[in-house]
Amino acid sequence: MLRFSTSGESHGKGLIGIIEGLPAGLQIDEELINRELARRQKGYGRGERMRIETDKVEIFAGVRDRKTLGSPISFLIRNRDYENWQEIMNSGDCRCVDSRAVTRPRPGHADLPGAMKYQHQDMRNVLERASARETASRVAAGAFFKAFLKHFGIFIYSQVTSIGSIKAEVQNQNKEKLSQFYALVEESPVRCADKKSEAEMIRAIEQAKGEGESLGGSFEVGAVSVPPGLGSHVGWEYKLDGQIAAALVSIPAIKAVEIGDGIANAASPGSGVHDEIAYRRDKGLYRTSNRAGGIEGGISNGETIWARAYMKPIPTLYKPLLSVNTATWQEERAQVERSDVCAVPAAAVVAEAMLAFVLARACREQFAGESMEQAEQAYKNYREYLDKVWKWKKI
Repeated sequence: MLRFSTSGESHGKGLIGIIEGLPAGLQIDEELINRELARRQKGYGRGERMRIETDKVEIFAGVRDRKTLGSPISFLIRNRDYENWQEIMNSGDCRCVDSRAVTRPRPGHADLPGAMKYQHQDMRNVLERASARETASRVAAGAFFKAFLKHFGIFIYSQVTSIGSIKAEVQNQNKEKLSQFYALVEESPVRCADKKSEAEMIRAIEQAKGEGESLGGSFEVGAVSVPPGLGSHVGWEYKLDGQIAAALVSIPAIKAVEIGDGIANAASPGSGVHDEIAYRRDKGLYRTSNRAGGIEGGISNGETIWARAYMKPIPTLYKPLLSVNTATWQEERAQVERSDVCAVPAAAVVAEAMLAFVLARACREQFAGESMEQAEQAYKNYREYLDKVWKWKKI
């Protein structure tokens, strides 16, 4: 079973990730991981922290001579800002442990419910871990999963579809037009291929910044060239769309997810929703549309897998909302912490990592093997079966 876990606080020494279950012999490039980390740090509307940190990964174990060993992989991303927080966040004695205590919880953040759950009087003990800084370790882990998925021809993408009230014109992606689209998204400071909407999004972020506000939005994340048969209908926990939805909602500030045209489909008759099945000798079995987002009955159907996630505005406001100071039990304005105005583009990159994890785990289950050679042979056998029995020639 493929799994990963993370550890670390926003202003602690660093972030740690551990990956278990990747096969031996997977080629790993640290610079590729660092490029993924740099993509997460970009995006119009990011805060001052992005000018302090330049995230770099240090692989500690599980990789030798740039190849995985089959044993657990561990890595570290150091927090450069820790040097300014040592006397507050040190694991040993802290001379200034109370100097940045948080007793005015931010509405919409984990501050107050987390303090209630873990019996913390200083809510910094909650917000340091609840911070979206943790997602850097997810993106680093995602680079491993993307490297694994490439062996099966699977490519992960994302694009921002809205920021605030500004909505972009988007098109579903396929293998043929992906390269041109991907280049436009990567060049955009808001990860939006629609240039007109991009300009409007930037203006909306600037306006929010001037008003001490924050902005949310939505993004699409997808996977191209996914073979049919990943996931399963036999148990609720095996359904691929359920796993994807859970992974995306786990990203900080994500409050809703739809698979394919899930929301629009709910208001349409069945004849205008379900993707008809067609066949051509030169193409094999295929769908004439992809409103289902590449998943039917919890199982990938061979079309592009895509989902949309909806992100609420970040809870830290520079014109803070009303809260209660739990040290004095007086109503006061909420705590102000260093934060972004808009992090939707960054969240889209994190979503790529989470989708990569879910699909890599599904591939490990479908194409078993302790080495890459064994996993690739299992995939080859499955493809031959699809081509021979089901005339599936798309992937």
